[in-house]
Amino acid sequence: QVQLVESGGGLVQAGGSLRLSCAASTDTFSNYAMGWFRQAPGKEREFVAAITWNGGTTYNADSEKGRFTISRDNSKKTVYLQMNSLKPEETAVYYCAARIVLSREYSDWGQGTQVTVSS
Repeated sequence: QVQLVESGGGLVQAGGSLRLSCAASTDTFSNYAMGWFRQAPGKEREFVAAITWNGGTTYNADSEKGRFTISRDNSKKTVYLQMNSLKPEETAVYYCAARIVLSREYSDWGQGTQVTVSS
């Protein structure tokens, strides 16, 4: 099991930027693909971005393409989400999640970090 701790959330004006971090406790971090998800009040959790175990391939939700960038540093056991040109509708709790390579589901989740975008 992987312990995940997100940080970097906060209040930002529309059009601003934030960088989220997610630190993992495991020594086998490179065995995991990582993802970012978010959940707004009253809405279902939705996919934001994902990255393969070595960072070679990334995936973004269509609405975030060109504005959000996921990256990872396996030496620091950390995954990042750089968010630019933020919109008020992207206000949500952002979660990182870990999926062991060859698994189809994310098995471990962080506690989330609040991102609030003011208009």
